[in-house]
Amino acid sequence: MNLVATADKRGVRGGGVRRGGGAVRSVGRALHFPVTGAARGIRRATHAHGAGESGLGKLIELHAVNGAGDVMITVALASTVFFSVPTDEARGRVALYLAITMAPFTVLAPVIGPLLDRLPHGRRAAMAAAMLARALLALLISGAVATGSLGLYPAALGVLVASKAYGVIRSAVVPRLLPPRFSLVKANSRVTLAGLLATGVAAPIGAGLHRLGDPWPLYGAFLIFVGGTALSFSLPPKVDSARGEDVALLAAGPPREPHRKRQGKRPVLRAVGPTVTHALGANAALRCLSGFLIFFLAFLLREQPLAGESAALSLGLVGVAAGAGNALGTAVGAWLRSRAPEIIIVTVIAVALGTAIVAAVFFGAVLVALLAAVAGFAQALAKLALDALIQRDVPELVRSSAFARSETLLQMAWVFGGAVGIVMPLNGTVGLLVGAAFVAVGWLSTLRGLLHSARHGGRAKVA
Repeated sequence: MNLVATADKRGVRGGGVRRGGGAVRSVGRALHFPVTGAARGIRRATHAHGAGESGLGKLIELHAVNGAGDVMITVALASTVFFSVPTDEARGRVALYLAITMAPFTVLAPVIGPLLDRLPHGRRAAMAAAMLARALLALLISGAVATGSLGLYPAALGVLVASKAYGVIRSAVVPRLLPPRFSLVKANSRVTLAGLLATGVAAPIGAGLHRLGDPWPLYGAFLIFVGGTALSFSLPPKVDSARGEDVALLAAGPPREPHRKRQGKRPVLRAVGPTVTHALGANAALRCLSGFLIFFLAFLLREQPLAGESAALSLGLVGVAAGAGNALGTAVGAWLRSRAPEIIIVTVIAVALGTAIVAAVFFGAVLVALLAAVAGFAQALAKLALDALIQRDVPELVRSSAFARSETLLQMAWVFGGAVGIVMPLNGTVGLLVGAAFVAVGWLSTLRGLLHSARHGGRAKVA
């Protein structure tokens, strides 16, 4: 009887333990599901329509990591260089930042593309190096932020160079990872949209980390870029293949088909053609506008916030508008697969020009936010159209090189626009008219050539 009772008690205790363990596992699964569920959902989205099999999904994820890390560093630098001091001193600090980082970069930028052309077999290693360099530089900047050292500026230059080097490599890699029946413009739309979404998620996290202390966003950037370093090597080996590639020259002459010299020497391409160079000029004008607005509005809205709002909120609203416009332009670019890219570029740059003029003449909060959104939309859509033109008109033999060199030129245009924005007087009407002038020069110089190409030389599709 005692044995039976003892056994019953053990059974009760064992059942209780099992039920308790099951409850703990259920709670654990409930807490774990939001993370694993979100991760699986992201993986399904990035690997859809063959992107997982081709390797494009890995690149999409890597670009999201890149965007998140970059915005962490941006939050840290903005709070240190811009927000922590009065406006006059901030202009001096930003001018110093431009002089020490952006000015050397304008010299280095033209070299990045050709250097990477010489290392076509090490693209995965080069992307990993760009990630690791930013991880280490983030730690250096965190020390400089804590001590107020001028070492912040050369470290920031290194971050900028590594970031742009990654961008150039990424542009050259995308054509090698296209799934079957997948257009280049659609692939670039996915990659760009992933970066924008990651930036939108990481920006408030970076702001929250900044409340713990100035270096904390940089610690976050370090961890993100270390993860990106490892993720770079998960790209498929064909990324490193340079079979059949050559170097493109972004000259304005007529396109010439590559030809082989005697005894099987390397093919040569004299120029990518006037359509691509016209489109590149229009995109450069929009990049100038983007760089100009970022720096000019940063100081203008700090001194003259939008009606009834604080300076920080005014900058935030304009930033959100620009990001939303960029995301919308990326989405529309994938949808307009059957439209002529020349017409897209001419149209969006005309819309940007008109909006800039209206915002300058009737300067106000709503129009400033609208201009930021339109500029983001136009820049994203025009860049996708340029990508489509390169895909359509540049032979595959030199396509990767053309992407790398065009990206470098567009980055230089952004730097130039930013430099003008920092020295402009804080007058909204005058400043926006200068921004409109950038767009007008690009639009007028490319309008005739692009329309002529659309009527006679181009094919009426982007995909």
